[in-house]
Amino acid sequence: MFTGIIQAVGQIKNKIIHDKGAVFAFVSSDLDFSSVAIGDSIAVNGVCLTAIEIESDSFIADVSQETLNCANLGSLSIGDRINLEKALRLNQGIDGHLVSGHVDGQGEVVDKASEGESVRFKISVPPSLVKYIAKKGSITLNGVSLTVNSIEKNVFDVNVVPHTLIATTMGQLNTGDIVNLEVDIIARHLEQLINNK
Repeated sequence: MFTGIIQAVGQIKNKIIHDKGAVFAFVSSDLDFSSVAIGDSIAVNGVCLTAIEIESDSFIADVSQETLNCANLGSLSIGDRINLEKALRLNQGIDGHLVSGHVDGQGEVVDKASEGESVRFKISVPPSLVKYIAKKGSITLNGVSLTVNSIEKNVFDVNVVPHTLIATTMGQLNTGDIVNLEVDIIARHLEQLINNK
């Protein structure tokens, strides 16, 4: 589990695509890898990945074809910046919201506008995800925990404060960019419970 509070921004160091998925290497001088062991989970742009090799400033992870199909990792290039978060520990507080690291789909930035020092993003989502998105509810974009301001049809908007713009990759997003989406885990479980009465 994760919180959606990004701990560091890193880069894609290497990327090897093969017929069953891919192997990625990620590097960050700002993430503390001293407490990470082989087999631990690290979220990359909101995608929960398992570390199979670790160095002082980087790690390597396998990425399945399923993950490449539903997340934006496959479209990223060597050198592209990514959001990183180590898995939640039981003795750690939750500042964002509970995030599983299982991407539900991809959205597209359809508008970006400054509002004072903050930036408001409008994101279009697949119709199948609209029912999970609620005004003032939580959503994760590229691993970043955010609050939904409003939603109309299949477009919702979020306001991103200056700290988040700097401390994550949100500030570099532009109209037309594709982002990983994870809807609120509670909404997904409630639907499962209701549908299986």
